This record gives sequence, C-alpha cells and structure tokens, in this order.
Amino acid sequence: MDTTIAAISTNSIGVGAINIVRVSGPEAVEIVSKIFTNKKFKNAESHTIHYGFIKDGDNVIDEVLVMLMRAPKTYTKEDVVEINCHGGNITANKILELLYVNGAVPAEPGEFTKRAFLNGRINLLEAESIEDLLEAKNENARKMAINGVSGKTTKLIQDLREKMVSLLANIEVNIDYPEYIDELQITKENITPVLTEIKNELQKIVEESENSKKIKNGINIAIIGRPNVGKSSLLNALLEEDKAIVTDISGTTRDIVEGTIEYKGIDLNFIDTAGIRDTEDTVEKIGVEKSKKILEQADITILVLNNNEKLTKDDKKLLEKIEKQKAIIFINKVDLDSKIEDLETSKKILYGSTKTNRGLDDLKEEILKSFSLEDMSYKDLSFLFNTRQISLAKQALKSINHVMEENQKDIPVDMLAIDIKDAWENLGKIIGEAYEEELVDNIFKRFCLGK
Repeated sequence: MDTTIAAISTNSIGVGAINIVRVSGPEAVEIVSKIFTNKKFKNAESHTIHYGFIKDGDNVIDEVLVMLMRAPKTYTKEDVVEINCHGGNITANKILELLYVNGAVPAEPGEFTKRAFLNGRINLLEAESIEDLLEAKNENARKMAINGVSGKTTKLIQDLREKMVSLLANIEVNIDYPEYIDELQITKENITPVLTEIKNELQKIVEESENSKKIKNGINIAIIGRPNVGKSSLLNALLEEDKAIVTDISGTTRDIVEGTIEYKGIDLNFIDTAGIRDTEDTVEKIGVEKSKKILEQADITILVLNNNEKLTKDDKKLLEKIEKQKAIIFINKVDLDSKIEDLETSKKILYGSTKTNRGLDDLKEEILKSFSLEDMSYKDLSFLFNTRQISLAKQALKSINHVMEENQKDIPVDMLAIDIKDAWENLGKIIGEAYEEELVDNIFKRFCLGK
C-alpha cells in the first residue's frame, strides 16, 4: 500500500479515440509531474483537469489532458491521476513505461479496486459487484450489478445483521446482568417472532439469489430428441439464423451447435445436440455421448417430438429420462397431420412449428417461467450473485434454522446465542466485515488490469 501503481484502464483491444492511464498512490502526483509539461499541475486543487504534453526528456510523446484527484475523495482513497491520451496501444504503453521509469510499479489485476476495499471506501460485496458490472452481458445483469455497487444489496445484509446484534445484545444483558429487570427478558415466546422474521428475510434472499446466476450468465438450454424431429430447425428458428445444418437425412447433426439470444433481459443459451438413439456409427456414437453429457449439465431441457409420427422406442426412453429433470416438451410439426399419441408426463407440453414459427414465443416464455424470471420489470434485483456470497447466506440460514429448532426444545437462551452469532459472522463475511487475506487476493485476481 506504500507503493504507487499504474496501469492502462481502458480497453486495449483495437484503436479508440482515447486511452486512460491511471496512477494511484502516495507518489502519484510527483511521478506524473516529472513527465508532464504543465508545471501548475503539481500544486493544483483536487478534481481539476490540466492540458499539456507528456515528454521523455526533449521528446514529445503525446498531447494529453491530465485529471488530478487528491485523497481521500478518490476511487482508491489515495491520490489518483488519470492521463487521457490519444487512442492506440503504442502511445499509452509508452506513457506507462515512463511512469515505471520514474517510480511507479505495475498494478496487479484488480489492484485499484482492492485498494478501494482495503482503504474502506467500498465493502467486499460492492467490490465484487464492480467486476460484475464490467462483465454484464445483458440489461438485468447490469441492474443487478449496479444494485450491488450502489449499496442496495449491502443494506439488505446490514439490516439483517443489525437485527441479530440487537438479539445477541439482549441475550448478553440477560446473562451478565440479571439484576437489570427493566431490560427485555429473552424467553422462548418473545424470541420466536424475531427469529421467524430473520429466517423469512434470509430465506427470501437465498431463494431469489439462486436465480441470480441465471440472470448473470444466462440459462443453458439443451435441445434434445431423436434424429430428424426438428432440433436443428428449432435452434435456427429461435436464433433467427441458419446456425445448424438442416437436412432430411437422419443423423445430420453429429456435434454440439450453440447459439444465444436475449429475451426479456435474460440470455438464453441454446445447445443443439446430436440426435439421441442407439447407433453403430462410430462418429454418431461420439455425438450421442456428448448429447447425454449436455443433457445432465443443462439448466433445462427441451425435448423435441415429431407431431407427424408415432412415438418410437427412442422417444419413450427420452421421455423417461427427463421426468426427473427440469424440462419442457416441444411437439414440432403441428402444421402436418397429427399421428403422435397422448403423452403421460408431468412436464409442460407446448405445440408448434419451426416452419411457421408457431409456439416459439410460448417456448421462450415457458423457459423463463421455469426459473420465475418471466417478468423481471417488477423485481428490484437486489440479489447476491456469486457462489461465495450465496454459500455464506445458506450457512447463515442453516444456523438460524438450528436456533429455531433448539428454541422449541427449551434449550437455555445463552446456548442459542452461539448459532445466532455464527449466522451474524457469515453475513459479515459476505460484505467483508471479516475476511481472509488469501480470499481477498483471489477475488481481485479475477479483475482486469487497470480496475
């Protein structure tokens, strides 16, 4: 933390109008002043922009605008200088090289945000939200990330922790100072409503956060069925492009074909698989095995059946296979005569035609409905959004559930405090009130350079 770090903060792919070289640390202003021609810059007021040239001795490197931001009102709470130079990697890298020569050191991935966290400007949940904001693939992922950055999701966690602290404080007073009869006496009867409220709120957070990964990364959807029922045609129709080869020849699709569309702010990642059937063809057999693996890994499966044919042995095997999975049955080719028999299944059945595009919107809507994501406009998207956070929330919920069970057994109140405190600590780990150095290092290593 006593070093001054520097990195290019803009996207280095291709050529753009400008690049930004960011410098942060105790010597940021001094180091930049050594290569910047505007001599008023060094003693200027904070949050000002200065025009001049970056020079290497007598050689002019670039014409720039330099933004000066003095601690503590900066992203890292350190002195920060941002050099706005012309776009192109050569110029930005030359300026970066000069900064290193004059005393700066290369920033590690995510080090600017890591310093913001360690200096107390943001908490760990907000830091992880910044990474998600940078990587957001759709509008709902952006909204979810910005709720984390702005502190809205943090407040949910903090409010729960405050309720737990209040409960713990009353229990401690009852134990340590029993003579204070004016204080609330914690009993089985009056602790139950508070615990129930905490449990319900925590359970809601956990349940809603389970789908956050779908909002963030999209829903992985396997399209399966025996050969020649219209799987590839369905993929092409959904993507509105000829992604997969379609012929009347059975077994045309030998490998996995993928494509993604955004529907109502959610990415739908479709995976067209090779037709699943018993086969002696060596290449087709490899494709069938791949399809079976995709079927096990997908978030949801679409089983395509042919309306114009009776169910085959392979169809019936697949119907049995999907009964224990999240799945939708799409009966294709309803524009042709119906020969398929009634199905005995617990799964949702939709009818349509890839030739006329009938039923495709219903299919997309049903996919979202399967994950309670059909109308995102009414959701505030204040969710936990990664495995670390959700795992800690689940541990906290487990502790609260245990407290409630023990409370029904007339366990002494002071014994209940152990699990309440455990839940409180796990929620604290989500926002970084307590953390391990190795964990923090690993989190920020995932960030890009310059952030």
